[in-house]
Amino acid sequence: MTLPGNSRTRAARRWIPAATGALALAAGLLTAGAPTAAAAGLTQVSSFGSNPGNLAMYAYAPDGLGTGRPLVIALHGCSQSASDYHAHSGWAQFADQYKFAVVYPQTGSSNNSLSCFRWFDPAQSTRGKGEALSIKQMVDKAVAQYGSDTGRVYVTGLSAGGGQAANLLADYPDVFAGGAIDSGLGAQCATTQSGASSCQYGSMNLSPAQWGDKVRNSYPGYTGRYPRVAIWQGSSDYTVYPVNGTELRDQWTNAWGISQTASSTRSLPGNTTLTSYDDADGKPAVQLYSIAGMGHGLAVDPGSGTGQCGSTGAYYLDTICSSYYTAAFWGLDGSGGSGGSGGTTALPAPTGLAVSSTTDTTATLGWSAVSGASSYHVYRGGVKVGATAGTSYTDSGLSAGTGYAYTVAAVDSSGTVGAQSAAVTATTTAGPYTPQCFTGSNYAQVGAGRAHTGGGYTYANGSNQNMGLYNLFTTHTLKETADGYYVISDSGC
Repeated sequence: MTLPGNSRTRAARRWIPAATGALALAAGLLTAGAPTAAAAGLTQVSSFGSNPGNLAMYAYAPDGLGTGRPLVIALHGCSQSASDYHAHSGWAQFADQYKFAVVYPQTGSSNNSLSCFRWFDPAQSTRGKGEALSIKQMVDKAVAQYGSDTGRVYVTGLSAGGGQAANLLADYPDVFAGGAIDSGLGAQCATTQSGASSCQYGSMNLSPAQWGDKVRNSYPGYTGRYPRVAIWQGSSDYTVYPVNGTELRDQWTNAWGISQTASSTRSLPGNTTLTSYDDADGKPAVQLYSIAGMGHGLAVDPGSGTGQCGSTGAYYLDTICSSYYTAAFWGLDGSGGSGGSGGTTALPAPTGLAVSSTTDTTATLGWSAVSGASSYHVYRGGVKVGATAGTSYTDSGLSAGTGYAYTVAAVDSSGTVGAQSAAVTATTTAGPYTPQCFTGSNYAQVGAGRAHTGGGYTYANGSNQNMGLYNLFTTHTLKETADGYYVISDSGC
């Protein structure tokens, strides 16, 4: 879903006055008809600290929740509410299934006329201040109330909530084991109201090191490991432009001290491409989920099947269940995931994992047997993709000429999942490349990552052909003739 109106309307919105520019996220997150009463099981916690950010705390704890379980903090978007996010996002479903508590901070019009979290205001978005401190106090309250595992606290957010989630990950890397930023913005991208629209609608033209410095400067002197971060971004998002996903990737890979070159790439449902960036141990530290054709919102996939969740609504978009893949990335499903201390180590990690063969769409793996194992789980990019009773597995439906990172874990007769093996990379054989064409304004082509700017002009990525002035009124068709290589093809594709 894109914003209403034509490109000329969007151009006018870009240049709105500074006093309202910081609130422009709400233009893409109006939720008329969204639930206002608390959803079933959602309760308000009235006292949780000094609350300098003037937020409300809502919480959901599933039946049978024991102590030592994970905790998820979920931040709504502009003009949304805690109950709205609880009802649509799918987090309640997985809280029930995997047994963890969810806290939904809620802001309101007394803080911001459009009920946006104030991700752009240093008085509200930095460690020990405002909304950031209020949310930290909510974490402390929930840990005390539910006996949550302090080593498995996670934060996720949509749009303005995603921008604030990114800030929290940078402000409190000692609190959060992982995070997810859905259609959001880089940590400390804007520090003034007037700077907010620049973050939303275009590239900040910062190097990965400059982006990483924004994280490091949020908690100077911190020497621990940074949280593992999932980034969700629609390719047709005109409220938070797709370049924000790339900038978030640059920011968090640099904070981790790892390359911006993907360790693996794979296709997921809903026209989603997942690129993973591994740490020194071969586990994904940063994952970028790019959803082709999706506009601004949270990705959901209503249904009862494995990996489905949520319900559609204004800016809850039927594509893929982002909460399912995020939960698996964090290890909330018991797989151990890629971060925190999830899962168990009852059985040792399998050894000898190797790639025995590949085709353009399959990869076959083999490993040494583990004593006491009744089966094995196979993970691709940190997400479980299969199970087998033997010591080999063939994964299918892969993209040609693409590298995929795999691990395996042994499972005992009680169903307890052991430690994951060291990762191996399988690269599928090359297949024929199918050219694709994209028509849009120079501004949109840059925002989608198909072109770049220099000296006020626009240039196609790869070929570097001059496309004319960088604006909304010059339109070209770009043809992708190889991965990431674009040429002007206005005469037809």
